[in-house]
Amino acid sequence: MSRYRRAQVPGATYFFTVNLRNRRSDLLVRHVNLLRDTVRATRERHPFHIDAWVVLPDHMHCVWTLPEGDADFALRWKVIKFAFARRLPKTEVLTATQRSRGERGIWQRRYWEHLIRDERDYRHHIDYVHLNPLKHGWVTRVADWPYSSFIEPSGLEFIQTTGAGNSLLFRCLKYKPILLAQAKN
Repeated sequence: MSRYRRAQVPGATYFFTVNLRNRRSDLLVRHVNLLRDTVRATRERHPFHIDAWVVLPDHMHCVWTLPEGDADFALRWKVIKFAFARRLPKTEVLTATQRSRGERGIWQRRYWEHLIRDERDYRHHIDYVHLNPLKHGWVTRVADWPYSSFIEPSGLEFIQTTGAGNSLLFRCLKYKPILLAQAKN
């Protein structure tokens, strides 16, 4: 088995990308309330701060800050992925390896993690999280995606530019608490 090098810095802020195995699925938005409940329960047992989060049909991006003295984001992802999968009906096709290991075929085994280095890196990744629904063509305005921690700034400079990637530039942007941490709709 491969050993992945992961940046383990207690109390640090990290960016993550977590994908479904089936990249054509809409499972995450179809079961977003289950995902919210799973994240909420995980945070109760293993606290972390959610700086930003977006859930798309087949993957999600988020930025977390871990508590002082704690660098174990891997445990949190293991709990989230396992608890979410356990509460879904078993409808996915499994490989022989997954069957032999008692795994579900819902998630890709690995995830992308990036240690946030500085304020500029933090802003870049927060914007990346919130721009993702626009990038994938799910909405024409970032504020219209319902499964995101983005809130449209009121009275603040908000500039949308067209061109490479339909990027947005944010000035003095404030973010709301993540929808995953709110009560059920």
